[in-house]
Amino acid sequence: MNLKERFNLSRFVSGEKPVDAPVVLNHRRIFILPTQRGLGFVVLIALLLLIAFVYNNNLAYMLAFLLASIFFIVILHSYKSLAGLVVQKGRANAVFAGEAAEFGVQVDNPGDMERYHLQITLQDTHSLAMQPQSTTHVMLYSVTQKRGWHQARSVTLSSTYPLGLFRAWSPIRFDLKALAYPKPANLDIAFPQTSSAQVQQGAGSKGGDEFYGLQEYQPGDPIKHIHWKAFAKGLGVFSKQYDGEQPLQEIWLTYDHAPGHNVEERLSRLCRWVIDAEQAGIRYGFILPGLKLQPDHGLAHYRKCLEALALF
Repeated sequence: MNLKERFNLSRFVSGEKPVDAPVVLNHRRIFILPTQRGLGFVVLIALLLLIAFVYNNNLAYMLAFLLASIFFIVILHSYKSLAGLVVQKGRANAVFAGEAAEFGVQVDNPGDMERYHLQITLQDTHSLAMQPQSTTHVMLYSVTQKRGWHQARSVTLSSTYPLGLFRAWSPIRFDLKALAYPKPANLDIAFPQTSSAQVQQGAGSKGGDEFYGLQEYQPGDPIKHIHWKAFAKGLGVFSKQYDGEQPLQEIWLTYDHAPGHNVEERLSRLCRWVIDAEQAGIRYGFILPGLKLQPDHGLAHYRKCLEALALF
């Protein structure tokens, strides 16, 4: 690392380039500055020296030099509170847009010294203390704003041990990211009526006590069964179905059949269909422009569909 890179201000805030390998905290990665308490301590030392000079008081000189020696010794202990720790990335879990992505971080203390008052920060701050030769796993959270890959920002490990006069910190950037699926639509929309949809008729009839779902309005459906919320949002006219319609056994969920005024709304509807179909145990095919997945169900198929929506 050349001199210009060493004194780049971004190193003090964001850390160095993202890495995959474990990071060992050393003199190059640990930064130290006085806290507000430390600056007050400096002012106190300066006042004592001023008093000692004005009144030629040896005891005041001795006290000022004693406090100054404590001040400089604390710098070393502040550095040692972080030095030697090993930080490495863990797993990242996929979430839906708007939820908090979860990032795992592992901190190892391979030395024989106990570490006190450690703090690790992503968006929120977690406090921890580590015994000698121990390992701690921490889950950090960062709120996602939109679908796609959500990159974890700098993870900062810090400490104000032992007297709170200095803050030692080390910002670390890992190549750590979580996939954010589209936010599912809040409104229940009937599955698309595709040519391969197979419907089993039950013994019940429309108007029963148990609500099943929605379908496009058909002439003759009772007006009281119309889903007025969907109509008010301009999504079309749908009627509520009760008892009579049993779950679809196989359907195709396609981008072209998803209602919405823009791409994000249509992906949101598709996401809701995928979730509902999986929960209902229906075999569902999935079609996006340039992608076609044959009908299936189960966790692997479910994840493939959601990942395709996230990366569309």
